Amino acid sequence: MSLLDMFRKEEKTSASVAKERLRVLVAHDRLRNNGPDYLPQLERDILAVIRKYVEVGDDDVSVQLETQGQTSILELNVTLPDD
Repeated sequence: MSLLDMFRKEEKTSASVAKERLRVLVAHDRLRNNGPDYLPQLERDILAVIRKYVEVGDDDVSVQLETQGQTSILELNVTLPDD
């Protein structure tokens, strides 16, 4: 591998896309099994509010809950359309 190979943009193959999707599904599954009971409903409510203003798909919103010591951190990521 040359030095220039490090700066080239990697083309996404169907296998790499499938691998990334599987990572997202596993993360969501872990979150739902280990997270609080209200988290799935909170995610649906947030998605409904966002859809009042912007057309987004189910996969465009991710909600994650992290616990660091005694503090819980709710992370919300929304992929908005380019319009």
